[in-house]
Amino acid sequence: MSKIVKDISLIILMSVFLFGNVYAAEKTQPVEQKHHKVVIQVSTDNPRTQKIALNNAVNLQKLYGMDNIDIEIVAYGPGLGLLTTKSKQADRVKSLALQDITFSACRNTMEKVKRKTGKLPVILEGVQTVPAGVARIIELQEQGYAYIRP
Repeated sequence: MSKIVKDISLIILMSVFLFGNVYAAEKTQPVEQKHHKVVIQVSTDNPRTQKIALNNAVNLQKLYGMDNIDIEIVAYGPGLGLLTTKSKQADRVKSLALQDITFSACRNTMEKVKRKTGKLPVILEGVQTVPAGVARIIELQEQGYAYIRP
């Protein structure tokens, strides 16, 4: 082989070696975690949809890590039932509230129930009330929260 061919072969070989090391280093370096903020709307009394909302919250926490995401589930209208003591998901809601998922119950909906039944619905421990569920979603979006409606 001529000297030129050897030199070119050596340059190509070194380039491949260097590129491979740079590529491998890029793949193994940790990616900087971004902090995420999500609001999940629950406005239906459909048990399947309510379960999906809770699953979305759990899956997001697993994906990003509890320290890298703020999650708030806002329930209003027929969805308020999810956050009451009569909910089939009551134990799960209480458990998730202890795992840094915020739950907000619409006070407007609670007052409407009171006008119809004569008493306020009993909200689960760990659930906060907000003046209006829809307004709370707007406020959170204004704070940079991503909006999800399952």
